[in-house]
Amino acid sequence: MTTPPVTVIGNPVSPYVRKILAICAMKGIEVAIDPITPFRGDDAFSAISPLRRIPVWIEDGVTLCDSSIIAQYIEDTRPQPSILPADPKDRARARWIEEYADTRLFDVLGWKLFFQIAIKPRILKEPMDRDAVEHAKAVEIPETFDYLETLMPTEGYLFGASPGLADFSLAPAFLNARVVGTEIDAARWPKLAVWLNRVETDTPMKRLNAVALAFMTTRLADQPAVMAEHGYILAERSHDGGRAMRGPMSPV
Repeated sequence: MTTPPVTVIGNPVSPYVRKILAICAMKGIEVAIDPITPFRGDDAFSAISPLRRIPVWIEDGVTLCDSSIIAQYIEDTRPQPSILPADPKDRARARWIEEYADTRLFDVLGWKLFFQIAIKPRILKEPMDRDAVEHAKAVEIPETFDYLETLMPTEGYLFGASPGLADFSLAPAFLNARVVGTEIDAARWPKLAVWLNRVETDTPMKRLNAVALAFMTTRLADQPAVMAEHGYILAERSHDGGRAMRGPMSPV
């Protein structure tokens, strides 16, 4: 089989990587994946991703970092089916939800929860910040979920009958929170819980979440084989540097 023209660098444990791979699945884009673990990129990875973050998109001499930039490039170069609503006001709202997901939601569920509980002790060999974790659980998560509940549709997805950018930006971080013990209280946030179940059951996120869960219980050396077992094509070259290094903007 000929290697696809697009390479995505990034481990599916990352919500940002699953966001991009879900968009690729919706648009029928075949990619080769270099599933490096966050913070373990080599020197060549630092050169193409100065913040040492994933995902990275490589295609026809174009190298892009940041999932929002990549998502917009995909939409610009493969406009059908669109991941954005047709109405300009709704398109702006969808982009705002993406921004909220990438910044605030991941700050709470990702950096202050999953990063502290799972990544720091296991990958970086550092102790978690227990105060940050407890404050997130007691204050920041409820505030965040309260806001998201106001955005949720009564049926379908955030902007219609098909999932799109907003759905794939919000949904992935909830899996990471769930594996470290935080779930949505369906009695308190019913619309959020129903929407998330729909995205995780009826869209490409189902398959991607299964891969992410498998990665979380697999030795680093065996993770590429897991990707292949789930039907994904592996990139010919790996950027795994074999040791963990913080990026210049990684939180404490």
